[in-house]
Amino acid sequence: MDKQKALSLVKEKLTNGRFTHTIGVMDTAVRLAEKYGADVKKAELAAIFHDVAKCMPIKELKSIMEENKLSLKLLKYNKELWHAPVGAFLTEHEYGIDDKEILQAITYHTSGHKEMNLLDKVIYVADYIEPNRSFPGVEEARELADQDLDRALLFALKNTITFLINKEQTVYPLTVKTYNSILRQVKSQGE
Repeated sequence: MDKQKALSLVKEKLTNGRFTHTIGVMDTAVRLAEKYGADVKKAELAAIFHDVAKCMPIKELKSIMEENKLSLKLLKYNKELWHAPVGAFLTEHEYGIDDKEILQAITYHTSGHKEMNLLDKVIYVADYIEPNRSFPGVEEARELADQDLDRALLFALKNTITFLINKEQTVYPLTVKTYNSILRQVKSQGE
């Protein structure tokens, strides 16, 4: 699927603000893919579709997850995570994109997973640092992303976990496992 068709399909599903975010993630993902050697076309498509389900009603997200047995453990955790597996499902079943790497990057762009490949990392970090984001630490994350993708990912995971803990919200266990896995990778690179 070409970029313009993908963008027009996604635009129908998102608010203007969420579509602006999507464009920012797309541009950032392409830049990171070029810098770190990921497949640029896959990064572009994964970024375009990463939030395709973000504006859906919570009841609809839950229904799609239950009917299709998608990441059912997520239902016990923050609803902000639900759009990721539903988005991957819709990307495959409604938009016909069946590339497993793209679908995996969409599925895990909010939680991460223990064995993230380069595309997964690019999409996670691009979503975190895109130019429209504004929160404490985002500039540091952007600087890290220009130097070391794994360190930027580790920073994003740490900040996300800390943010949830400070708000007394549950932390999805897979995100903690992802943090531990990336921390081990970063430490082993430094040895």
